[in-house]
This record gives sequence, structure tokens and C-alpha cells, in this order.
Amino acid sequence: MTTKLRIACIVGARPNFMKIAPILRAFEEHDCLDPVLIHTGQHYDSNLSDIFFEELGIKRPEISLGIGSGSHGKQTAEILIAIENVLVEASENGTPFHRMIVVGDVNSTMAATIAAAKLLIPVAHVEAGLRSFDLTMPEEINRMLTDSICDMLLPSEPDGVKNLQHEGHDDSKIHLVGNVMIDTLLSQVERAKQSSILQDLSLEPGKYGVVTLHRPANVDDEKVLGELLKVLVEISANLPLVFPIHPRTKSRLEAFGYLDLLDSASNITCLGPAGYNDFLCLTSQAKVIVTDSGGLQEESTALGVPCLTMRPNTERPITVTLGTSTLVGSDSEKLKLHLTEVINGTYKTGECPALWDGHAAERIAEIFVSEAARLE
Repeated sequence: MTTKLRIACIVGARPNFMKIAPILRAFEEHDCLDPVLIHTGQHYDSNLSDIFFEELGIKRPEISLGIGSGSHGKQTAEILIAIENVLVEASENGTPFHRMIVVGDVNSTMAATIAAAKLLIPVAHVEAGLRSFDLTMPEEINRMLTDSICDMLLPSEPDGVKNLQHEGHDDSKIHLVGNVMIDTLLSQVERAKQSSILQDLSLEPGKYGVVTLHRPANVDDEKVLGELLKVLVEISANLPLVFPIHPRTKSRLEAFGYLDLLDSASNITCLGPAGYNDFLCLTSQAKVIVTDSGGLQEESTALGVPCLTMRPNTERPITVTLGTSTLVGSDSEKLKLHLTEVINGTYKTGECPALWDGHAAERIAEIFVSEAARLE
């Protein structure tokens, strides 16, 4: 009887779902691969989690851990313990995992990798090698620690390969596969455009902007957030803005008394967290995106939409050097300058990187198929 390569596929937070969806589909095309989806529950809000399984066509997780929120230390520890229990139980039941695959840079990614490595289960990391070189970002720590103990590194772009080589990783472990986030984007974008959200919000394609903010540097300081909001309110007089508000950001807006400022701006539409297709419908047809999200930097470059990245650095520099993104940091004056360029039609154009072609997951699957052949 043929031995299947049993793979623990880890997801935990919203960005993970877009990355794992095409990988699962690609794995399921091969009889020699046996993917098992394990959801840590790091994101537990239905709009941040459950809706994605339906919209992206992801099978329901075989295992759900329901970890929930907490401090970085608490959350990481609880995920590590829970994943270790799953892996040990599988081994004791005679259905051991041959390999784990993790995606991105959330706490679930790092914690699951540590649990597997200590049990001598090899781990593959999708998006390996991304570096912001900013250790104040929890995600940077997660990325570095994850890569340091993985034996299969699957970067999305050449900068990731260079970073891994610089850190001393052997070339035999590194496979440049492309960007699985773009696989999902390209497979979903036409369907997403069938959403009624533009009509519901009385928006015209190419004549509005999308704003997302959630990082502490932008929303935790009352003055910084206030100055950014003033620019957005001013710009909205010439360009309607849609602002899906992250729960964390909403709590800051409430605490600082800024909800009235947004309510008074007739051309800013505030929403709760949107489902993937509704959100992609908005972003794919926007004139500009203002964000501190890592994934949106990538998606905007693939879509050819100007992206003002509200961060001083990025682990995805190719979106700046080749793509449509510009680093703005928390600088309200820079934000105003570049928004004005977009409105006036003088903002730069960009291009989509090689291998961001919708086939990254297929390349990953072929690597796993080759590994499965070695089980014989």
C-alpha cells in the first residue's frame, strides 16, 4: 500500500486563510499527499475567521483548538501546548504527521513550528525570508525564529532568498516558489467583483480609496492617530474613503473620542471587518489604498493599485522597489502629499513581480510530491 505524506497544515489568523487555501487545493490534487487542516483559533471573531472558510472554499478544519486572544506570551504558550498534544496524540494513534507546513508570521506560525521541531517533525515555512529588520514588530521575531528551525524554506520573492542565504541557510533548503497570497487573489478577484458592496455604498470603480489601520504605531498614540484622521477627513472632500475598522482600532477611536470626527465626515464610510470577497471587491477597484497591513502591500502591487503603506519599513521591499507601494510611516504630511499625487494622477506606476502568477501553490505541491516519493 502506498504511504501518503501526512501534513499538518496550520492556520490561526485571517492572513493565514488566504495563504493556505490554494495550498490545500493543490495538495488535494495529489493522492500521495494527506493534508490535515489544524485551526488554532488565534482569530475567533466570525468575520475574521469563519467566513473565510466559506468564501475561499477551504474545507472545515479537521482539528480546531479555539485558543483565542491573549498576550503574545500567553497565546504563544497555549498554542504550543495544544499543537504538541495534537502531534503526540496522532503519533500514539498510529497516524503520525510526516511534516508540517506553516504560513506567514503570526504567533500560531512560530508556536506550531517550535512544537513540531521539538518532536522532530520537519516544518516547511511559506513566505520564508521576509525581513523588516525591525525587532519592535512581533511578526519579525516570529519570522526569524520560524525560519531558524525549518528545514524547508519557501520564499515568495528574491529578497527572501537573499535574506535566508545571508543568515546561513543552505541553498538545498530554499525553494523560490512565488506568492500564494496572489494565487488566492487571482482566483477570487472576478468573483469578488460580483459583490454588491460598491452599489450598496454608492461607490464608483476607481473613484474612492480604502483605508485600514491597526498597528500600534498608528492607532495607539492619540496625537498620531488624530493627525492621520485629519488628513483623511480633508482628502475625503475630493475622494470618498471606505474605512473597514479593525476591532482594535475601534477601541482606540472610542477611547480617544475620534468616532465623532469620522461621523462628521460625510465622505468617509466606516464599516466593520469585511468578508474576503467584499473586501477584495473594494480594494481591487479602489483608486488608492492606505494601509499598515502586510498582505495589502502585496495585493495592491498585483492589482496595480497605488498603496500608501503606513509603516516606516516593510518585510516586502519588492512592493516598494518594483510595485505600487510607498512607505509613509506615521507621517501625516507624507500621507497628504502622496494622496494628493494619486488624486492628481502623478503617483508612480509599478509592476507585478515574477512568480506572482497564481501558480505558487502548484510549485509547493510538486516539492511535497517529491518528498512523498521518498517515503516509498
